[in-house]
Formats: sequence, C-alpha cells, structure tokens
Amino acid sequence: MKLKNPENEKYIKASLAGFAAIAAGILLFFAIFRSDALGQGADRIVGILKPFLYGAVFAYILTPLCNKIKGLLRKAFGKKHEKLAGGLSIVLAMLIAVLLVSLLFMLVLPQLVDSIEQLSKTLPGKIQEGGNRVDQFVKEHPQLQDLWKQYGTQLETKLQDWTQNGLPRLAQKLLGSAAIYVQQTFTALKNIFLGLLVCIYILISRKRFGAQAKMLLHGIFPNRAARVIEKEIRYADKMFNGFLVGKIIDSAIIGVLCFIGCLVLHLESPALIAVIVGVTNIIPFFGPFIGAIPCALMLVIQNPVHALTFVIFVVVLQQLDGNIIGPRILGDSTGLSSFWVLFAILLFGGLWGVAGMIAGVPLFAVIYDIIRQLVSIGLGKHGRSGLEAAYKEEFHPELKAEETEAKV
Repeated sequence: MKLKNPENEKYIKASLAGFAAIAAGILLFFAIFRSDALGQGADRIVGILKPFLYGAVFAYILTPLCNKIKGLLRKAFGKKHEKLAGGLSIVLAMLIAVLLVSLLFMLVLPQLVDSIEQLSKTLPGKIQEGGNRVDQFVKEHPQLQDLWKQYGTQLETKLQDWTQNGLPRLAQKLLGSAAIYVQQTFTALKNIFLGLLVCIYILISRKRFGAQAKMLLHGIFPNRAARVIEKEIRYADKMFNGFLVGKIIDSAIIGVLCFIGCLVLHLESPALIAVIVGVTNIIPFFGPFIGAIPCALMLVIQNPVHALTFVIFVVVLQQLDGNIIGPRILGDSTGLSSFWVLFAILLFGGLWGVAGMIAGVPLFAVIYDIIRQLVSIGLGKHGRSGLEAAYKEEFHPELKAEETEAKV
C-alpha cells in the first residue's frame, strides 16, 4: 500500500536502511569474533546431515546409469510398464555399484595383506643389508670414517633410543586411540549405509524433487532471474556430470592398463598398484604423483630396480593418458586453462581435502562461467563490448567462430 505522505515514506525508507545496516554490522561482528562457535555449529550440522550428503552424492553419480538402464528397459517393456522400468533401473544400478565396489575391495584387501606380511618379513633383512652396505662403503673410503664415527654414532644412539623409548610410546598412543578409530570407522559405515538408503529414496523421487525445486525457484525469483539461475544450474549439472563421469571412465581405463603393464613387467602386487594408480588418477594434475609415490616406495623396499621400472612406466602411462586417452574421453569439458585448473585444485584441496581436489575443477568452472557472464553483461551496459570481441578474437578464436556460425 502506497503511503500518502512522501515525507513519511522517505523517513521510513531511511529507517529501514539504517536498521538493515545495523543488522548487517551485528552479523558481521558475530561472523568475525564468533567464528569458532559458528564453525563448530556448522560442523555439527554437517555431521548430522552426512547420511543425506552421502546419499545425494551417490544418487548424483548413479543417476546417469539409472537413466541409461531405464531407457533400455523402456524399449524392452514398452511405455505401459514405465514404473516397472524405473524400479528395475534403480535396483540394477545399485547392484552394479555394489558389485564394482565389492570387486575393488576383493582385489585390494588380499594384496594389501600380502604386501604388509611380505614387508614385515623382508624389512628387517633389508635394513640390515642397507646397514652392511653403508659400513662397506665407509670402509672403502677411509676419508669418511671420521665423519661416520662422529655422526654415525649419534645417529645410532638416537635410533636405539627411539627403538627402546619412542617406539613403545608410539605403540601405546596408537593403542589408546584405537577405540576412537574403531568408533569413527563404525560411524562412517553407518553413514554410508544410511546414505545408500537415502540414495534409493532420492533416485525414486528425483523427478518430483526436480519439479519441486523448479516451483520453488520460480516462486521466489522473477521469471527472468529464475530462467538465468535454471540455465546456470543446468550448466553446472552438465559440467559436474561430464567431468566426474568422464574422469571415472578414464581412471578405470588407466587402472586396467596399469594392471596389464605390471603383469608384463613382472612387478610385485600388480592388482594393488593398479587400484592405487587408477583411484588416485581421478584427482586432476596431482593424482598420478599421489598414486605413484606410495607404490614406488613399496617396490623400492622389495626391489629397487622394479621401483625404477615402475616410475618410468607410470610416466609413459600418464603421458598416454594426458595426450590421448584423457582428451578423447573428457575433451575440453571444463574450458579452463591449466593455470586455473591448478588454482582450483590447490584452493579447494586446501579447503576440503581430497574431495575438494576432485570436485574443485568443475566447481571453479561454474564460478568462472558466472563471472564471465557478469563481465559480459557489464561490458555491454558500459558500451565496451568491443573489448570482449577483441579478447575472443585474440585468445579464443574458436569461440568467435562458434558465435559467427550461430548468427548465420
């Protein structure tokens, strides 16, 4: 209702603006000086909602598989059995996922146990052999004997002290924390189990949730803003779906090739090495190094020559992936340069760990696209669209060509 007195309307608007400024200042004060309490509250809420977060992630990963299976079943059953095709697609997708994860654990756990047993048997002998080689080297080079007597004795004393005192304290500390680790493990398993149940509910009701989200979006925002937000959400879905699914397929291929290569080269624990290399390959840029380092350390204890062979093989394999396999599967899915890919991995990896390193690239690609559109709109409003055209012509001629084709 419009106020009759313009003076009163002016004062009311000024009062509301002042109240909003004060409220914003109070919120900013609490955000700065009570950040620990806010962080603890956020962590508690996230901890409670972890099953739903897991379920949402599982459902998002399985949705393309469900849709693919549903399309095949719809062709087989006909449109009359739409609900049956939808239910069976969810069941089959869940079974495929559980079978793949089970197969992964069946491959990794026996190899891991064998590797640990073999290391426990061979490690003392390897250490003794290394010590003998050092002693022999010192004897062959008399000029090093004085230096070795000075620092080697100190090192030996520290090692014996750590073996007698430090190692028991470390073992006692680990045993004291065992209960906490067991509790955390059971909590994680419980969250994953509940997440699978939530995943099933989300997959069953995904169309309903999508319709509700669309109504909510258009109910809150004006039509133009709602359409822009909806378009950006579709772009984000395309970006995450294309990148993550493509990266999983690419990593699976790399894991298989690594397993075959390890068998051909007669390396120890080929299945374990292949799984580690394949899983860590999901992480862009740093994944190959993260996976290769522990595998090389494991091999160097058993056979240094095999470790060197493995490093050379991984370098060749990653070159094959980076130049042939990856581009064919992923293409230019994010549109980001190598600099921004590295920036996104470091930023979101520092914030959220391994999950941030995996999801950071498509997330930053979405943020980059939003900023690009805002800059384009701003240049248009200020009559400087020529700057954008010149930029695209110099640095992104392919975009300029696509725009020309679209206009034609």
